[in-house]
This record gives sequence, structure tokens and C-alpha cells, in this order.
Amino acid sequence: MKFSPKFLIQAALLAAIYSALTIVSGSFGYGPVQFRIAEALTVLPAVMPAAIPGLFIGCILANWFGGFGIIDIVFGSIATLLAGISTYFLRKHRFLFPLPPVFFNAIIVGAYVYLLYDNSYSMAFTMLFIGISEFIICYGLGLPLITFIKKNSVLRKTLEIDV
Repeated sequence: MKFSPKFLIQAALLAAIYSALTIVSGSFGYGPVQFRIAEALTVLPAVMPAAIPGLFIGCILANWFGGFGIIDIVFGSIATLLAGISTYFLRKHRFLFPLPPVFFNAIIVGAYVYLLYDNSYSMAFTMLFIGISEFIICYGLGLPLITFIKKNSVLRKTLEIDV
């Protein structure tokens, strides 16, 4: 991982895109049943290492504006960071890219959403709901995004992605 100006710009752009997509989604991006479209970007560390800090910072910003407080800012962002690092290490296994975001968000976010904010459902169901939505987003949108980027020679060259 080389921290060049291009790396920093990519990270900053991904932070902005992630946070903007999440904030614009409003209540769909927060709570025990969430459908955070920006989570499709969490597969990008497999092909673009700059996505790791970018998504982490983007998640901090999104959760800061989300209104769930410091616990969401800290632990939600840690879940995203752990998922990004894990996805990077799985970069040789395309169909496993989405598993770290699904796992870390279901467990970490599901636990604190249940314990601190909304225990309408059991903790297991809260984790399951978050895991299912993460699975749908990451496999349904994230993997096609990776495929699109890999097939587009201009994007591959511009983003300097690992193929």
C-alpha cells in the first residue's frame, strides 16, 4: 500500500461518496433494520486499498450525522475498518469479498443497536436483519460494482486497481 497523493485523493473521494450516500438515505441507513446503499462500496478494498481509510472515514462522517451518537461513530466505524482490512486480505477470492462487511456489521452493529438503541427485536434478530441487508447490498450491488470496474479499462487505469 503506497500513500501517494492519488491514494489520498481516492480515499477522500470514497469517504465523501460513502458518507453522502448514507446521509441522503436518511432513516434507511440507520437503526435495527437498515438498508445502507453505501455498503456496496465495502467490497472495494479488494481491488483498491485506498478504500480502507476512505470507507472508515466515510463511516465516521455518516455516523456522526446519523444521530445515534458516539457509540455508533466509534463502533460502526471500527466494524467498517475491520471489514475493509479483511476484504483486502481476501482479494484473491472474489466471492468472499462481501463476507467481512456482512459479518462485522451483523455482529458489531447488530449488538450495539440492540443494546443501546432499539430492542424491539431480540439481539439475534437485530444482528440477522443487519446481516441480511448487508448481504443483499454487498452481493447484489458490491460484486457487480467490482465486475463493472474490472471490465472497464478506463476505470481500471484511472483508479489503478488490482486486477
